[in-house]
Amino acid sequence: LQKLIHLLQATDDPLIQEQALITLSNSAAFSVNQDIIRSLDGLSVIGGMLSDCIPKVKEKALNALNNLSMNIKNREKIQVYITQVCRIVESAPLNSDLQLAGLRLLTNMSVTNDYHQKMINSTPCFLHLLSEGTERTQIQVLKVLVNLSANPAITRHLLRAQV
Repeated sequence: LQKLIHLLQATDDPLIQEQALITLSNSAAFSVNQDIIRSLDGLSVIGGMLSDCIPKVKEKALNALNNLSMNIKNREKIQVYITQVCRIVESAPLNSDLQLAGLRLLTNMSVTNDYHQKMINSTPCFLHLLSEGTERTQIQVLKVLVNLSANPAITRHLLRAQV
């Protein structure tokens, strides 16, 4: 895991980055690896890949963060990327794998009320995706919206959102 994280930092080759991110994502399926990746500062390395201009690299980084977000301590560190993930979802091509990867991460990050405030400004985008997206996109958006709607503190904001 340490070598994969170092490899991500050392290379500019998008194919190598994609493969390293896929491997880290698969490794994150095991809780012990989630802790190790966090302790090696892997979350910030992977999060840094969200700024990459290549959509496939961003997508793989989102998938890795999604798997890593199953861990509460990881969620605390991943939450710093929520606003950036929302921007990625908003700017990604409609129904793209990149958009879906971002929505999946937002779904996991919205399971608790802790980070809802960071997502609430994207409500108009979510509602737009609900009306314009394919069934896959709609289902993923609905998961985020259901999680957000469970928080009474933001109900008014959800109901007032411009569509």
